[in-house]
Amino acid sequence: MAKNVAQSASLASLDQNLAMAKRCSHEGVVAGAKAAVVATIATAIPTLASVRMLPWARANLNHTAQALIISTAAGAAYFIVADKTVLATARKNSFKHAPHMEA
Repeated sequence: MAKNVAQSASLASLDQNLAMAKRCSHEGVVAGAKAAVVATIATAIPTLASVRMLPWARANLNHTAQALIISTAAGAAYFIVADKTVLATARKNSFKHAPHMEA
């Protein structure tokens, strides 16, 4: 009987940790997507403007190069922000459940 109670308590704790991990990763995905949109706009405007105005860029940056510049910035922003958000949320949650230590 006591074994079943301990198992159900550990399963409940495991379910709670799994739900918290899913929420942390979802927050990271949303924050990363927002950062990717901002990075795309912030990179696309000067890239496309420079291709229209600068002779060197017009001669050397074809459509593939322009897309590569813009998508690289968006991808980097997504992964950096998503990683930082997941780590910050996990750190916040781990301190929330830690026992308070006084020196």
